[in-house]
Amino acid sequence: MNSTAAALDRVVSDLDQVLSADALAALSDDERMDVLRVAGAVLRRAEAVAVETVTTADAVDFPGRFGCRSMNELIQRTLRVDAPGAARVVKAAKIVHRDVELTTGAPLPARWPELRAAMLDGTAGVAGLLAATGPVEQAGDRIGTAERLWADAVLADHARGCAAADPGTDLDIDSPDAAPPATPDDLHRLAQEIAVILDPDGAEPSDRQAQSRRYLTIGRMRDGVYPMRGNLLPDTYAQLRLIIDAQLNPKVDGPPVPRVAFEPSDEESEIESDPFNSDPRSVIDPRTRGQKQHDALAVALGIAARHDSMPSLGGGSPSLVVQVSAADVAAGEGWARIPGVDASVPLSVAAQTACAGTVQRVLCDEGRVVAISVTDRVFTSHQRRAIVLRDGECLIPGCHVPASWCEIHHVVEYARGGLTSTDNGVPLCWWHHRSLDRSGWEIRMREGLPQIRGPAWWDPLQQWRTPRGSLAGADPARLPRIRARRAPQR
Repeated sequence: MNSTAAALDRVVSDLDQVLSADALAALSDDERMDVLRVAGAVLRRAEAVAVETVTTADAVDFPGRFGCRSMNELIQRTLRVDAPGAARVVKAAKIVHRDVELTTGAPLPARWPELRAAMLDGTAGVAGLLAATGPVEQAGDRIGTAERLWADAVLADHARGCAAADPGTDLDIDSPDAAPPATPDDLHRLAQEIAVILDPDGAEPSDRQAQSRRYLTIGRMRDGVYPMRGNLLPDTYAQLRLIIDAQLNPKVDGPPVPRVAFEPSDEESEIESDPFNSDPRSVIDPRTRGQKQHDALAVALGIAARHDSMPSLGGGSPSLVVQVSAADVAAGEGWARIPGVDASVPLSVAAQTACAGTVQRVLCDEGRVVAISVTDRVFTSHQRRAIVLRDGECLIPGCHVPASWCEIHHVVEYARGGLTSTDNGVPLCWWHHRSLDRSGWEIRMREGLPQIRGPAWWDPLQQWRTPRGSLAGADPARLPRIRARRAPQR
């Protein structure tokens, strides 16, 4: 046995002695915490040994020499882990791999040299290494070498518990700038923030990808329950989490008893069919059923959060909060943050949320809150009822979501001087409100009446039209024809 394996074998023998006796059961709480702390250090260093061993071996010849098809299979057999666990070791080995200089054979720096050092000294294990590098690696070539090395130093300092202004600065453990060593979740959150800074252009593509992946499905009853599966968008998840937190608040008596009644209706619509207010080609709304159900949940959560019966959370209704800097708003690009959501969200989410919400400006100076102001831009209940009565349903032709379920959209943006009034508000369903800026639909108000212009595929003439769902589109002269058609035959 070589000296390296012999040294590790002695460690295994020492651990066998610790486990052979019943000494662990007799430990006090303080002693038990010491054992867990040291066990964590042993575990991280053992992972570092495995990763370094893999990264210094030939990925093809080495496993083949020992009868394995791949490095993943070899690791499964030797470390006795499952396939995903072996894949994580292989991935970590690629991250810290060091090429050699062709002429001298000297090892070159690793792709992530500081995080490799943090792994070798037991600061970060495989989970921490992958969590710290994943978000930046996803950006690919959009992040240069110098930027990646800067992120490497910052993340390594964070892993060690340093909060220095300059990466790589040594901090005393008693320094006020020192922090506890970061967990993998801490490293992942910081890495996501760094990726946003270094790759700001990734906002819209990631948002479009997330939009296409959202869905909610409800399966058939099984063992007395209905299974649910789906992917929630960050703002929908955050709103659901707030509502659940409000319901589970120990200061309340639990969720209110539902009092919902559904009554059938045989009433037929009195609006005649109109080619520009229907969707015979079924192309206006391209959402799948799962996506529609997700969006319905998002709307229901927003309504539930505003309901009088909803318990308060932190002294108020469980309101969705989206944070964005004034500079990003002015530039029209950037990222926003939702408390409780691990990653940043595109600025478009903040814009859509603010259109139907309240804007609160918080002025900070080096982290300290120095001023707060609130701009009330929410349509009142009286204004909402009037708009619902006027328009009836979502303003986009072919979308028949009831106006009472819709959000009220400022036709002229509030930031551009638009008033919070019935002459500047129209109902849009959650999905059309969120996609309005890129869908090709345009809305304007003329003497307090809404008009809409659709994309060229919908109306080649590109004319402004009055939606038929609105009272403005109901021609009183048509009522006699409608009544005559519905009158019983004698």
